[in-house]
Amino acid sequence: MSDPSSPSDPRASIATRVFVVGAGIMGSGIAAQCALSGHLVTLEDVNESLAAKGVENARRALDSAVRRGKIAPAARDEALGRIDSAIGLRRADSADFIIEAAPEKLELKRGLFEELERSASPKAILATNTSSLPVTSIASRLSDPGRLVGIHFFNPVLQMELVELIPGHQSRPEVVEKAKAFAQGLGKKVVLSRDTPGFVTTRALAVLGNEAVFMLYEGVATRDDIDAAYRLGFHHPMGPFELLDLVGLDTALAILDVLFDGFKDPKYRACPLLRTMVEAKKLGRKTGEGFYVYPAKPAA
Repeated sequence: MSDPSSPSDPRASIATRVFVVGAGIMGSGIAAQCALSGHLVTLEDVNESLAAKGVENARRALDSAVRRGKIAPAARDEALGRIDSAIGLRRADSADFIIEAAPEKLELKRGLFEELERSASPKAILATNTSSLPVTSIASRLSDPGRLVGIHFFNPVLQMELVELIPGHQSRPEVVEKAKAFAQGLGKKVVLSRDTPGFVTTRALAVLGNEAVFMLYEGVATRDDIDAAYRLGFHHPMGPFELLDLVGLDTALAILDVLFDGFKDPKYRACPLLRTMVEAKKLGRKTGEGFYVYPAKPAA
């Protein structure tokens, strides 16, 4: 496979301006991937501290790619030179492609896209990185819902080659095709899903993870044995508790609640243990404790 950051790759000459809304783990990973593929990227969040942290996380993702031998140090440095940060959505007006990577809260996403519709160029593609919420619901308050499409990346973005593309019921075909071409230009494999809660991957993983928590809750097996069983029995790269800690227990719970509300099927009922841990703020890696305990990061 060609390196998308290589000058000989035609994708590197296409300097589309990308505006990423939300500088968390997903937003920073998306920013790093877009910059590595030759795009000029603005990574936005609500305050300077969060935006700066997002840029630093993008740097760490690119550093990791260098250590794994996936990219050259020069490619990392060039990518970092294509990323800047912003506070608020005003600078979205210069973007060609806007990707929202905010928390999985329907009203938050609706409000962001209402504001983005006012701020952005009419020609800009609007995309949501939602992992569970129906795209049609997110677009419901837009004057032109046809310009919004779902583009679901996976964490860690630089390592995961899959992107799930979800057209809303009103997404225009040309918008979907441009989003597909954009994702493929990042070197991703694209699968298409209907606009139902959880789409393909989140719907499947939510059940697998929730069932693991129920087994722990019921005393079927220990945390470590359940994780080992998933890794060794299914060839999963990590166990369900490791994955839940990486994703965030609050995010996992929100996804299950979306699925339960959307389908009214008891198989999506969140395990009480998961809900209790979220209430106790044991959310995984981002808080230092979830199903595992994580050492504090050294101060910069």
